[in-house]
Amino acid sequence: MRALQDSLRDSYNRQFKYLRLSLTEVCNFRCSYCLPDGYKSSCSEMPLNENEVINLVHAFSELGINKIRLTGGEPTVRQDIVSIVQKIAKIDGIKKIALTTNGFRLEQLAAPLFEAGLTNLNVSVDSLQEENFLKITGKSYLKKVLVGLEKAVLVGIPTIKINTVLLKDLNDTELSNYINLVRKAPISVRFIELMQTGSNGDYFKKHHLSTKVIDSYLRDCGWYEASKQITDGPAVEFTHKDYLGRIGIISPYEKDFCKLCNRLRISSFGKLQLCLFGQGQLSLRNLLQDADQKEELQQTILKSLLLKPVEHDLKSGFTGLTKNLSMIGG
Repeated sequence: MRALQDSLRDSYNRQFKYLRLSLTEVCNFRCSYCLPDGYKSSCSEMPLNENEVINLVHAFSELGINKIRLTGGEPTVRQDIVSIVQKIAKIDGIKKIALTTNGFRLEQLAAPLFEAGLTNLNVSVDSLQEENFLKITGKSYLKKVLVGLEKAVLVGIPTIKINTVLLKDLNDTELSNYINLVRKAPISVRFIELMQTGSNGDYFKKHHLSTKVIDSYLRDCGWYEASKQITDGPAVEFTHKDYLGRIGIISPYEKDFCKLCNRLRISSFGKLQLCLFGQGQLSLRNLLQDADQKEELQQTILKSLLLKPVEHDLKSGFTGLTKNLSMIGG
């Protein structure tokens, strides 16, 4: 194990400590930028079961991964979500267990997830106005999500962030509401620039807005860029002396966005996807059936990593295999 630690490097010498693991493609929301018509099954294959998930995480932890993010679709539609978190928390080397959720079940799950070992929580809240929230998500659950968010803060989950996809003519006038939210709350709001996928081309043209407008606003108002840790995601975070929380920006169209890439992705069917907007996937599922397959699994991962591209090609409109973000968890 010692010899394998920190061996997850690609041909550009980028080191990987962070794994995004999708648990399901299923989502119970109908977000306009992702699944406007609701989730529709793409195949009859079942998502990875608990045993496959744990075998996978064991292998990656020995290669140097110390942060796992559980994503979807909506990962909390799985009834075994708490059990999965609990089992991952017992794996040597895993320091952070994160979950990205739409918050629908958060009021009920916040306490058991925290007790199971969850350290980081991201909740998607694309508007703080009920009418806008309904337009964007297709659901009138804003109050329910915010109650769940309050419960997560109350039970003591250490790191809590709100994810907001920036959308022109939908939520781009709500910046002051989000900034007020972090004045007295130790949470982070991250504005994510809308990304084009295989199925949202027309929507992207209509609602894409560069995060530069937020960057400029924050700097003009006395916010300062914070330093990053090796397991942090791609957000540039800003702090202010008068605010307990932070504001973050994720700008996938900015130059050198991929330069510091530190994360790998596994689909809910056990496929390794080296880039969110890449063309290729490699199925690892046949190597997840038994713990004795771990060495072969690790060698397969290491060889595959050398094929990771230097960057995506979103600026040219190339979206790769990602038809929508529910396929691989963003």
